[in-house]
Amino acid sequence: MTDIEQRRILHTEIPGPLSRERHARRQREVPSGFGVTLPIFVERAGGGIVVDVDGNHLVDLGCGIAVTSVGASDPGVVERVREQAGRFTHTCFMVTEYDGFVEVAAALNRLTPGDHEKRTALFTTGAEAVENAVKISRAYTGRPAVVVFDHAYHGRTSLTMAMTAKQMPYKHSFGPFSPEIYRVPTADPFRGAPAEEAYARFADVLRTQIGVDRVAAVVAEPIAGEGGFVVPAEGFLPRVAEFCRANGIVFVADEVQTGLARTGRMFAVEHEGIVPDLVCTAKALGGGLPLSAVTGRAEIMDSVHVGGLGGTYAGNPIACAAALGALESIERQDLAGRAAEIGARVLPRLRELAGSVPAVGDVRGRGAMLALEFVEPGGKTPSPTTAAAVAKYCHERGVLVLTCGTYSNVVRLLPPLVIDFELLDDAVDVLAEAVRKVAG
Repeated sequence: MTDIEQRRILHTEIPGPLSRERHARRQREVPSGFGVTLPIFVERAGGGIVVDVDGNHLVDLGCGIAVTSVGASDPGVVERVREQAGRFTHTCFMVTEYDGFVEVAAALNRLTPGDHEKRTALFTTGAEAVENAVKISRAYTGRPAVVVFDHAYHGRTSLTMAMTAKQMPYKHSFGPFSPEIYRVPTADPFRGAPAEEAYARFADVLRTQIGVDRVAAVVAEPIAGEGGFVVPAEGFLPRVAEFCRANGIVFVADEVQTGLARTGRMFAVEHEGIVPDLVCTAKALGGGLPLSAVTGRAEIMDSVHVGGLGGTYAGNPIACAAALGALESIERQDLAGRAAEIGARVLPRLRELAGSVPAVGDVRGRGAMLALEFVEPGGKTPSPTTAAAVAKYCHERGVLVLTCGTYSNVVRLLPPLVIDFELLDDAVDVLAEAVRKVAG
């Protein structure tokens, strides 16, 4: 347990004077291309609280973008990191081996959906995991094409930028992009086609525009993260996975944001009984340290030639130690169950807001991955200014929320799965007040 008081406390305005002073220095030293959601400087964090340098206690409903699911500075993570750092910090697993890498691989082989034989490769970032999943799929199938969906976000590397849907800020001015990436509509219940229509369009594009025998992989987020927490209409992704199986296409679940208990299941695909060929994880995997993975069917993972996978920092021993601590906390505390409880507690309150505030166009999500989409009242025209104003109101009152969405009009909630319910209720009170005052 953390020794940080789990209560929202404001000593100064947000950001406070010390944070403003440090932010001014940051602007002199760091490129402006690095954006910032809230310009506070953090001194400590634990549980559901972030403490800034001015002594303010802010409620963390962002989790470093779904990273600190077990809470910042989880004791199990900290202790394992401390012990590993005292033994050795790096050797490079492709030079000499160590147990931590293999133990994390074994855990993910056990936890990911399906009882088939699996292998796991460890990397550093979510984008790196997705990029390696594409490499593995191409090696296994001998095919070039990769299919992704509307609202997708898969990373910031050259290849994963091509796979990402949103132009600004992720792709603007950075092209040309990697070839053989094809985008198809998803079954967006709020803005798009129903499941059957979206699936028919998906299958038609692959058959007539790309060529099924050219497709190496279909890569899908079970819930579109940066794209606005879009939960595909029920039945759509299972049909897509079935199509892939029937046509020799590798179905890749990008669970970088949704995975490891966030949605109320260990993996979000489990809500619809999908067993992917490959699963990408990152974010919550390292408990705050950079670690990612591709886990999949043994015959697919083993199709890559020796030396074809790797990286200097792939599966760094300290990050592996952190992951073992995080995974232990997730299982021991049943944080998937806790995420489901968070959803059951918060979702009705968000739906109540939607019923009383016309600017709330949609409420959606699963478990502790929830969102409000803001629109111009009376229609579905996106209102990014409303989302930004709601977030600003929350920030000024000590509640850290994030925005997202293809149209930048979504406020998303990603609380730590260990957050105290009293603290969570207080934060949602602030959010509800923000929505009613700003958008009501």
